[in-house]
Amino acid sequence: MNTENTIKTCAARAIEALYGPFGTREEGLPEVQVSKTRKEFEGDYTLVTFPLLKVSRKAPEATANEIGLWLRENCAETIGEFNVIKGFLNLSLTPAYWIGVLGELRGERNYGFVCDSGRTVMVEYSSPNTNKPLHLGHIRNNLLGYSVSKILEANGCNVLKANLVNDRGIHICKSMLAWLKFGKGETPESSGLKGDHLVGNYYVAFDKAYKAEIKELISKGMSEEEAKREAPIMREAQEMLRRWEAKDPEVYGLWERMNGWVYKGFDETYRALGVSFDKVYYESNTYLLGKELVQRGLENGVFFRKEDGSVWADLTGDGLDQKLLLRGDGTSVYMTQDLGTAVQRHGEYGLDEMVYVVGNEQNYHFQVLKLILKKLGYDWADRIFHLSYGMVELPEGKMKSREGTVVDADDLIAEMVATARAVAVEAGKLDGLSDEEIVEISRMVGLGALKYFILKVDPKKTMLFDPKESIDFNGNTGPFIQYTYARIRSLQRRAEAAGAAAAAEFEEGRVPEPKEVELIKLLAEFGGVVREAGEAFSPAIVAGYAYELAKEFNQYYHDYPILKADVAPEDRAFRLALAAEVARVLARAMGLLGIEMPERM
Repeated sequence: MNTENTIKTCAARAIEALYGPFGTREEGLPEVQVSKTRKEFEGDYTLVTFPLLKVSRKAPEATANEIGLWLRENCAETIGEFNVIKGFLNLSLTPAYWIGVLGELRGERNYGFVCDSGRTVMVEYSSPNTNKPLHLGHIRNNLLGYSVSKILEANGCNVLKANLVNDRGIHICKSMLAWLKFGKGETPESSGLKGDHLVGNYYVAFDKAYKAEIKELISKGMSEEEAKREAPIMREAQEMLRRWEAKDPEVYGLWERMNGWVYKGFDETYRALGVSFDKVYYESNTYLLGKELVQRGLENGVFFRKEDGSVWADLTGDGLDQKLLLRGDGTSVYMTQDLGTAVQRHGEYGLDEMVYVVGNEQNYHFQVLKLILKKLGYDWADRIFHLSYGMVELPEGKMKSREGTVVDADDLIAEMVATARAVAVEAGKLDGLSDEEIVEISRMVGLGALKYFILKVDPKKTMLFDPKESIDFNGNTGPFIQYTYARIRSLQRRAEAAGAAAAAEFEEGRVPEPKEVELIKLLAEFGGVVREAGEAFSPAIVAGYAYELAKEFNQYYHDYPILKADVAPEDRAFRLALAAEVARVLARAMGLLGIEMPERM
């Protein structure tokens, strides 16, 4: 139920009744502005009268009073009392209205819709490189992408969750070359390491060897820039990339073998994190299409070739710079394969919108991508959206993959689960549970803490991740919301054992307590919250709502006991029904964040 629309409908009737039919007026229907009443004023919703003065031709206060009196008399089932403050009409809705809202919400299973029916949106997230394991930055990316996908689905979109694996390029060759030089045939089986971890170790090993060679060349009189370019190990990596693009059997075989190790490792991490994909693309399969597009653009005069054979797009006329698309040796760059992937996707699915979940360091990249696609004649480039998010930092500072200073995703997940168990045991939240239940609840709470802490932050903001702060059963945390849900489920089980049941229907004339009205208001806002989150691509909006609902329920439960012997049966039945709806909406909201809710804690 959309209360604001209900009030707007009543207000439109009042305006027409008081000031004449709109069909006879040149100015037409004036704007009806309704919003939640500010906390410092009495009322539920506020009607702003200033846009109505052109039809009332009266002072703001007089106009507000006239409309308020009409509403109280003619919309009595909805509007109870009103007060006027400087032209703002504050409306208090009737107890019967709020009881009716709760009754409607209990049968409501939809959130409301942002997208048109049949609208297809692809959300790309994760997009890892196969030269290193997933880390904390990837966790934010995956959680954002998965949650945005769930929110768009809740808004009625046909969503395709996509992963573009960066499985080719110079960075991949660095790990491959280091393994050849230093690996001595090491495998995941022989080392006991996950494949992505093993390959990541050799990416770090390459960087160490590269820096050592640079240092040596500089000591022999070479400039730093020249040393970086002429370092033998870097030249070998570049040659390996050329051999890979030429499908050299030896290089290609090694590439397939090492990537196979990484894919298996990634899949384990995705399962542990609770994210999934509908479609996986590999740059090794799309870069050739990108090269064809570049060649076509070159032939059509969209791009130009420099003396060294490299191909560029001149975007200076659009306020940007020149962008490299093919190197002089014919090898492609990121932009090349992104062009090919974008065209392939739209050819496959005829997408209405494409959402890229990529960090804000790539803002310029996507600005260029959209512009080049437009120049190539693809008007759907206007429907590309870059969900740009801030980096995740630690108390110790930024992470650096090539230096091996990242927070590994697998280690972090394991640490969060272990910490959740320790904190829950200390707080007595797991008393009386079986070992199997303790393991499962610890997993849910640890992951819930991680996901909520990351998703509650606006995606555009850089965030500081503190694992200890995230696992707290009080405050704005995932465990607090999970515990609230488990508390309600425990309440329901105890009620059932005592023979008490939630009211199937509400007695006529029941007057809800103020805190009950506040809970019903929050429950009624859920659909609007989901719509807003879908429009903004922001799970933080849903997270903030879930916290407010959990906090409001805990305050209510503290003030209004449910199962105590002195509670009247009709009050107990109503409160159980209200608690059940809170639990249902909490589970839905947290589900949109990819967070599971434990039945017991």
